[in-house]
Formats: sequence, structure tokens, C-alpha cells
Amino acid sequence: MYSTSSATSAWLNDGINRDFAYTRRLAIVGRGRVGFALTRALRQAGVDVGEPLGRDPDVGDAEVVLLCVPDGAVAAAAARLPRDLVVGHCSGAMALDVLSPHEGFSLHPLMTITHLAPAPLAGCVAAVDGTSARSLAIARDLATRLDMRPIAVPERDRATYHAAASVAANFTVTVLGLAEDLAKTAGLDRDAYLPLVEAAVRNWARTGAADSLTGPVARGDEITVQRQRDAVQARCPGAAELFDALVSATKTLAANKR
Repeated sequence: MYSTSSATSAWLNDGINRDFAYTRRLAIVGRGRVGFALTRALRQAGVDVGEPLGRDPDVGDAEVVLLCVPDGAVAAAAARLPRDLVVGHCSGAMALDVLSPHEGFSLHPLMTITHLAPAPLAGCVAAVDGTSARSLAIARDLATRLDMRPIAVPERDRATYHAAASVAANFTVTVLGLAEDLAKTAGLDRDAYLPLVEAAVRNWARTGAADSLTGPVARGDEITVQRQRDAVQARCPGAAELFDALVSATKTLAANKR
């Protein structure tokens, strides 16, 4: 159950008008990895939420509905819900107009969620926004109950915020996939490179990208870079274009360091 007193104590200094009643029950629509992960985490946090619902859901006595569906399905899912509900979505890039005419909010965990392991939501950022003081406060309260750090990301910044998330998570995995493929041709598995990757991420966290850059491109060692490029072309020829693009981007980053 939501508690006005607990919510107020969590947000004493946020300046939000609290002249509203917190919801007693939450419904989640969407039976994908995000829907199940948030359902599990919210239940553990003491929120009254049932099993994730599918298409054309019956939300029962829920007062707030959280849509955990693909971006392209958000507008249609919202349109099927009664108008008196507060409706949220979990999209990182979408604005809130797709939820109209509902009072709407967004709650996007800045965390990769897979089918293979529970999502470690505690401690991560949650991008939130709302069409009203009430809906924004609900988004913040849900994030806080999950031990996430709610940060308001307005409509004008959402696509940029989400692009940064894709670069940080998805593109990192793509680059590591190239490293994994190359390593296999040399008889090594990805575990051999894990300490190197972890150290690079720690250095980036401490000092930022430019100051944590190492390697032949950063040193201006064109001979070694060319040897690497020849190896990529020979072992993984389909990745040569990606390697060239990464070398070019790394040269730009190295120049900024100087």
C-alpha cells in the first residue's frame, strides 16, 4: 500500500504539491522482461501489484497502470484503459503525449534488463517525468521504493538521454562482441579480457573518457594500429568497417586529451 506519510518523508524538499491521495493498487501491463522484473521488484518493496497483464487488460481496482510494452505499442495500450487512471510508461525516449488523455508519467530504469538474471535496480538512476504534480510524485515514489535515484528528464532531453544509454550499454556490448570474435580466432575466450574491460570502465568512471584512454591509437602508434587492422581484415573481415570507425573516433578522443 502507498502511504502518504512515508511518501512525504521521502520527498520533503522536492517542492511538489501533495494535495492528492496515493494509489492503493498498481497494475503492470506487459509480460516481457521489464514487466516481470518490475513486478518482482515492486512486490519485494511492498507495493500492491498483481501479475503482469497482457493485451486488452482488465486492471480491476488499480488506480495507476504502468505500461511495460514496446514503444510502438504504448499509445494503443494507453487508449484501451479507462480515462480516470494515472498511466505511466517505461520508455526512455518517448514523451508523455502518447498517454493522452490520461494523467501520465514515465519511469525508465537506467539499467539493462535481460531474461538471464534479475535486474539490479537498487542504486541505478530512474528517469522520471509527469504531466502533473501527482503523476510526477507517483513516478518518484515508485523509483524511491525500488531504491533507485529518480532524476527528472524533460521531453526535450529524452531522446538524447536514451541515445546515451544505448551507446553506454548496447554499443559497448557490440564492441565487446567484436573483441570476443577476434579473441576466439587467437584461441582465447572472453574471460581473459574481463579484467581489462573492468579496469577500463573503472578508469572511465573516475576520470572520464579522454583521460582514461590508453593503447596504440592514443599513443599515435600508427604501425601497430595498421597491424591490428590487417589482423581484423584477415580474421573478421566483416568487422573491418567497424574497426575503422572506432579508430577514427578514438583519434578524435585522443586529440581532445592533448
